Amino acid sequence: MPFRNREDAATQLAERLAPYKGQHPLVLAIPRGAVPMARVIADALHGEIDVVLVRKLGAPGNPEFAVGSIDESGWAYVADYAASTGADARYLESEKQRQLDVMRKRRTQYTMARPPINPSGRIVIVVDDGLATGATMISALHALREKKPFKLIAAVPVSPPDTLRKVEKLADEVVCLEAPDHFMAVGQFYLEFPQIEDEEVVRLLSAANAPGNS
Repeated sequence: MPFRNREDAATQLAERLAPYKGQHPLVLAIPRGAVPMARVIADALHGEIDVVLVRKLGAPGNPEFAVGSIDESGWAYVADYAASTGADARYLESEKQRQLDVMRKRRTQYTMARPPINPSGRIVIVVDDGLATGATMISALHALREKKPFKLIAAVPVSPPDTLRKVEKLADEVVCLEAPDHFMAVGQFYLEFPQIEDEEVVRLLSAANAPGNS
């Protein structure tokens, strides 16, 4: 601690996930920051890479603070503290629609050449570059559970202990490298934590799904 960058964190996660090497796991990234990490992990485990699209529901006036999350189907998780931030029912409905619009655009952009990979019956590893409130991971795990994977694993470099306890209820296994009590933001645990752009996501997914790479 801290991690040098996302590649360093992903390499360490891949070592912890080594028992799944050779079992052709499906490694699903929560965009955008986790996509380069999922590429490293999928390569190490000889698996496939794709994305699971979920979006945080941002608090009024503070869009980076999650008061919940939503998946592509429209199922939403709303945190118990949402109302205290001013996120009433009307606000939440508007925010849900806004984030659904973002996901529709991203789905078209990210997987224009093929449909999403079906997780049914697969060992599925859901990767994020870190958890804070855990909202997006909660929606991701809920969405994937509905599709009946053989095993559902959440893999992250860092998370607060209380968030891990929430996530553990939804996954068959949670792999987390660090769970510090003093936690302010995911970025504090990386020496390098650049923004990942949509173009990088498209490039990584296109390269991963080129002939000979699946």
